[in-house]
Amino acid sequence: MSGADFVLASTTWRTISAATFDVAVLPWGATEAHNFHLPYGTDTIEASAVAAEAARLACTAGARVIVLPAVPFGVHTAQFDIPFCLNLNPSTQALILRDLVANVERAGVRKLVILNGHGDNDFRQIIRELQPETRVFLCTLNWYAAEDPAPYFDAPGDHAGELETSVMLHLAPDLVLPLDQAGKGTARQFRVRGLRDGTAWAPREWSKVTADTGVGDPAAANADKGARFFAATAARIAAFLADLAAADLADMYE
Repeated sequence: MSGADFVLASTTWRTISAATFDVAVLPWGATEAHNFHLPYGTDTIEASAVAAEAARLACTAGARVIVLPAVPFGVHTAQFDIPFCLNLNPSTQALILRDLVANVERAGVRKLVILNGHGDNDFRQIIRELQPETRVFLCTLNWYAAEDPAPYFDAPGDHAGELETSVMLHLAPDLVLPLDQAGKGTARQFRVRGLRDGTAWAPREWSKVTADTGVGDPAAANADKGARFFAATAARIAAFLADLAAADLADMYE
């Protein structure tokens, strides 16, 4: 394979008709506010770029990987009061994924990786329900958690902070406003100790948690940090894709 033959949206039928693939990668992002300085499409831009670079590296290593077009809508049920945070309920995501998996199966691909770029997307229970209905092996990973961010960032942040801002400064600097226009990303915590320390979980009402929609200070972000983290993350995911491509679905356990 050459060029961007591993990215379906930029590949022609002439190429696809002569190719076979072991793994399909489905980037799944979101459309939501990212502080004052990052675009609404941040999660989708990042997930798509990581998927493409990881697939490129995996294909260079001999794997047969195809990246599907990204789904740009995620779960935003705690952000209804923030305009244009475009919500898909988890049940809707399950229906979309079911249809896409059926298409992947008809194309002869037996393994699908959902490469997630949005914290409120959680595909694990959807996969548990869908897996018995398909011969396609389903798995999911969060691209931003594939590599330990600690060596790259002073304070990565949870949303539109140093990590995400650095990656966007690397990938799409023309879409990032000057950092002196960004909010500080200060976030309020739950008063209930168990919800604060992780003993229990509940969704956060976003506009009550943060004044600028960010969680994490982007002030220390720069493109070099983003480039190094992006490269390390893509390499780690590429290694996984290559391993998965070579795996025998009839012999997955040791």
